[in-house]
Order: sequence, then structure tokens, then C-alpha cells
Amino acid sequence: MGTRAFIDTNVLVYLYDSADSHKRNRARELLLDDSFDLVISSQVLSEFYVTVTRKIAAPLSPEAAGLAVEALGELEVVPLTRNLVIDAIATGTQHGLSHWDAMIVEAASRSGTDTLVTDTLFTEDLATGSTIRGVEIVNPFSL
Repeated sequence: MGTRAFIDTNVLVYLYDSADSHKRNRARELLLDDSFDLVISSQVLSEFYVTVTRKIAAPLSPEAAGLAVEALGELEVVPLTRNLVIDAIATGTQHGLSHWDAMIVEAASRSGTDTLVTDTLFTEDLATGSTIRGVEIVNPFSL
């Protein structure tokens, strides 16, 4: 069992975005790295689907994006719950985060049983090197 790491939407999108081959290759390396047990949330799956079907240079078809979501859904998926949303509001206020970033941090800090499961949150949206709710923020593209 490796280190548990939460993957934010933006990292997964680069797997399908042809605009930046460095980031695409780095995202692929990260997903294939056996030293991590990867975790995502249902929010990440939804954001991923919308982004790859509408916001990248060569959007995926809804069918192809759906298959990608199914494949990503094989990772551990943290569900969005009432408690997660309530805690995200507090975390966002305390740390000056957008609601959506706070939702990601909260999902990264728990499993379905609300216990700490991840050591790392891979994202390019937050300050790398900081720790929020016990989770270290790491920009995988700056390593």
C-alpha cells in the first residue's frame, strides 16, 4: 500500500488535453506511479466530464468522456456529503479559499468514514508546500 494522494480535476484533465505535452506526460506518470494510492471525489468526476467535453482544445465526445469517467471511477471516490459541504464552508472561510477549492481540500482530508486518508493533494490551483486540514498541497508540474 502506497501513500494516499488525492488528485484534483486539473491534473486529470491534462491526460486528455493536447495543448501541453509536458503536463500531459507528468499527469500520466503520476497516475501510473505505484507509490501512490490515488483518491478522487465525485466533484472531481463531474468537473472532469464538463471540462474535457467543453473546455479543452480538442474536446472529447460525451461517450468518450463517459468512458474516461468510468475508468477514473475505479479509483477510490470520496462522495459529496452534507458534512463535507458544511466543513468546506468553514475551511473556505478559515483559509480564504473558494468554495470549490475548499470542497476539494475537504474531500482530500477524508474518506467515506470521515477519517483522514490522504497525505497529499496534487493540484495546480493552490499554494504548493502549504498544508490545509492535514493535507500537503503539491503542484505535480513544478516537481
